[in-house]
Amino acid sequence: MALLMGAPAGGEGSPGSSLFSFLPLVAIVAIFYFLILRPQNKKQKETQKMLAALKKGDRVVTIGGIHGVIQSIKDTTVIVKVDENTKLEFNRGAVSSVSSQGKEEKEEKSGEAPGIEEKKE
Repeated sequence: MALLMGAPAGGEGSPGSSLFSFLPLVAIVAIFYFLILRPQNKKQKETQKMLAALKKGDRVVTIGGIHGVIQSIKDTTVIVKVDENTKLEFNRGAVSSVSSQGKEEKEEKSGEAPGIEEKKE
């Protein structure tokens, strides 16, 4: 308990006591890094990778909740087909996720389920 209280009132104190006074600060910085900063940086890299991999025909969801299919891609924007006659232009950063429903719907229409093969005897 005396180590945590700092230098003794009667003297200079030992050089090791200053180490113990900075130890909680170092621990707080380490916890902050591993619990907040590192996961946030990892998620940001995944989002940038997803935005760079966008291609025509992908089913996407925007940050506003609009679902559609990418019609065309420009440098900083994407044109999303929402309905038969409705196309909207969004900034690439407005795409929050790429949905895989487009691939599954095509496979269901063709009569094959992904990963399931029928046995023929």
